[in-house]
Amino acid sequence: MLHKVCLQWYLIFLCLGCWVNSEETCQNFTDLNIHNAILGTDLKVKLLLYTRENVNCAGNLIAENSTAFKYLNVTKKTIFITHGYRPTGSPPIWIHDIVVKLLSIQDFNVICVDWNRGATTLIYHHAAAKTRDVANILKTLIDKMLSEGATLDSIYMVGVSLGAHISGFVGKMYNGSIGRITGLDPAGPLFTGTPPDERLHYSDAQFVDVIHTDIDALGYRESLGHIDFYPNGGTDQPGCPKTILGGSEYFKCDHQRSVFLYMSSLNDSCSIDTFPCANYRDYRMGKCTNCEDFSPRGCPVLVYHYHLDFVTLNSKTRRGYITIKLVSTDGNQTEYTVDQRDPATFEQYKEVSLLAKFDKDFAVISKVFVTFTTGSIIGPKCKLGVQRMRLRPITNLNRPILCRYDFVLLENIEEELKPIPCQHTNLVVDENLMD
Repeated sequence: MLHKVCLQWYLIFLCLGCWVNSEETCQNFTDLNIHNAILGTDLKVKLLLYTRENVNCAGNLIAENSTAFKYLNVTKKTIFITHGYRPTGSPPIWIHDIVVKLLSIQDFNVICVDWNRGATTLIYHHAAAKTRDVANILKTLIDKMLSEGATLDSIYMVGVSLGAHISGFVGKMYNGSIGRITGLDPAGPLFTGTPPDERLHYSDAQFVDVIHTDIDALGYRESLGHIDFYPNGGTDQPGCPKTILGGSEYFKCDHQRSVFLYMSSLNDSCSIDTFPCANYRDYRMGKCTNCEDFSPRGCPVLVYHYHLDFVTLNSKTRRGYITIKLVSTDGNQTEYTVDQRDPATFEQYKEVSLLAKFDKDFAVISKVFVTFTTGSIIGPKCKLGVQRMRLRPITNLNRPILCRYDFVLLENIEEELKPIPCQHTNLVVDENLMD
């Protein structure tokens, strides 16, 4: 009888032990202090995964016996958030807010790249020297995701300060094929003046956009992306201390303002005015407020970027300009002429990717109007046979990718098209669309 009772208690404790061991432990961002910074830290990376299923309980994708992979859906877009230099060891104050904001937009895979052990040191160049090692760790995970069905188009990297260059190093390892990189005030010290293979560069992804907010101190002054934004000229951000009497905020406020501007841009109701301009001085002198690219509608409140991809069929090369107009279900319109200064070159069967910028964002696009022109006023009118046109959103990743197949653009004639979801099949050549 005594043996039976002992056995029952043993089984109860055994089951309790199984329950405790199977319970997931939430992973937090590494929290260090100034003592760690003084001693310096060896590199140890956590890749903290958040989705809508576990928005308040991250899992570390590279922990031993990690269970976090059950939340990783490689068919979704994946956003890597990578911080920069951490001289005091504390977690970035914005890290949780940016995760929550992104997941409120769409159920992404949001991966916070926690390399606080490595970034925490009083000696900046020790942290900078570890950036390529972090990039190699990220590549290992991305390779695993690709083997399980992910695509490079679905990879979006957001890097802050040194994190921007880490993102660039990752992009270089995929020959610029990842979908997008956003650099938030990329670090200037040790990177300014270096060649493109040693820093973030616009060739590191299909689309690279950069926000510069501290170009006279911690940030990078020159343009690095396809699009570079310089809020308030890229220096002396409103509300930041002007003297050292402001304490630590004097050193970091301008630099981290890029992060808060980026988060603000994720709001549909944001009102961030942008003006294309050669430099801030010209803007201050009133030379950059006509926004001719958007004429006659005036300057945009927020620019929404799309990739416009064409595969054409003409046996002879065509050069010209594309104007595209988007129409929403309620009749609102937005229009843009791509590459107004340099005509695009369309070669048979070769995909051409153009960057289109619109001043409105439509959740549902009901119609697309496309016009092809060569800009020539003499000679016969030509046509452009299109095998596939694809419209890929860049600014709002939750918008669908739309396509249209097998149509002809007659020069200077607006063609009305109804966009459809893109087909994942091999294209079939229609001989009637060729010369």
